[in-house]
Amino acid sequence: MTELPPGWRTRRPTLDDVPEILALAQASDIAAMGEPDFTAEDVREGLTCPHTDMTRDCWVALDPDGAIRGWAYPHNADRGPRDFLEVYVWPELGVPALRPLLALMLGRAAERGAEFGHETYTVRAGAVPTEKPWIEALTDAGFAFSKQHARMTMSLDGVSPVPPEPPAGITVRPVRPDDEDEMRRFHATIEEAFRDSDHHATDYATWRAQVDAEASVSYDEWFVGEAGGEWAGVLQSSDSNAEDGTGWVRALAVLRAYRRKGVGEALLRRAFATYAGKGRTSAGLGVDLANPTRAARLYRAVGMHPMYEANIYERTV
Repeated sequence: MTELPPGWRTRRPTLDDVPEILALAQASDIAAMGEPDFTAEDVREGLTCPHTDMTRDCWVALDPDGAIRGWAYPHNADRGPRDFLEVYVWPELGVPALRPLLALMLGRAAERGAEFGHETYTVRAGAVPTEKPWIEALTDAGFAFSKQHARMTMSLDGVSPVPPEPPAGITVRPVRPDDEDEMRRFHATIEEAFRDSDHHATDYATWRAQVDAEASVSYDEWFVGEAGGEWAGVLQSSDSNAEDGTGWVRALAVLRAYRRKGVGEALLRRAFATYAGKGRTSAGLGVDLANPTRAARLYRAVGMHPMYEANIYERTV
């Protein structure tokens, strides 16, 4: 059923809705994973990320009393050939909005694909295995399973703010954010390291605009790893989860020639020490379990474990 029940309606969200949307998203997190994952910054980012227009691309669903029971938005930061759709509803109370919101998002995705200049447009969505109604809605809408993604986490309790010495020949230092050439090289390293994965490539101008649009950026949590004096890898952090005490690794990228030499671990250890020194209580990151570099093995080796695993589904529009 793709029609809302009598008395329900949809409208476009505004930033004034952030507190109510956050309550909804966290209730959905708790039902699916046992604990909240969303932050207010995540909500704001979802509503305002590049190439997402709240007045055209996003919806909230309201019950007969006017309470927000569902929220839907897309993500395609560089106008590439793939959209990621997100639909969140209040457990039980918001289920009537699930399929109607998905139908709205699919219709809008087809329009976005055309507007972005793509003849074929891929749409993805994620679901924790416990989210049975959502998985059924996706399957009924023509989505098929693609792969798995994991949210990794670890406690920083007992982690020293002084990082351990890296292996011989490896050094780790903060990025120089005022050096334009270095920032371009930092971005290029991410693109090069993820070239053999399912990573969605982003040009430098788009990537830099995304960084500049963030509410805050802690460049002292961005690091460059060198091996034998040569540039080998980078780690980009994000402040998006800082308000809940989490240090977030947005990207860990090690160039192919320097993998399995301790560069990735040294970058992680430096980031964890920096997070701990700021009073963060945990560290987290997301990983594609189909990544051919087998990054999840490294994350487990440094003490991280899956907070949850999500199935990724996709179809074309």
